[in-house]
Amino acid sequence: MEERVFMVEFEIPVLTAEMMSLIPRQRMMINEYMLNKKISTYSLALDRSRLWAVFTVDTEQELIELVNALPMTPYMSYIYTEMMFHNMLQIVPDYSLN
Repeated sequence: MEERVFMVEFEIPVLTAEMMSLIPRQRMMINEYMLNKKISTYSLALDRSRLWAVFTVDTEQELIELVNALPMTPYMSYIYTEMMFHNMLQIVPDYSLN
């Protein structure tokens, strides 16, 4: 099965104390998704009104499950769009054998 790529745009309401308390768990899960190559990019607007994430999944259902598992999702609305492609620059550091 070929992997599918989706851009997810989250709309963030005014942050409450309850939402702020979820940020560490949210970041932990995002880091886990990145390590597992489920998310390739994760960006927050300067005014904190929107988040964008690019997910790589096998199915649309997997995407929905991953998004809904995030701690802050119940407080945000989101839309997603399947992408034809997603190019990004990956810089791999040069290692010296000296």
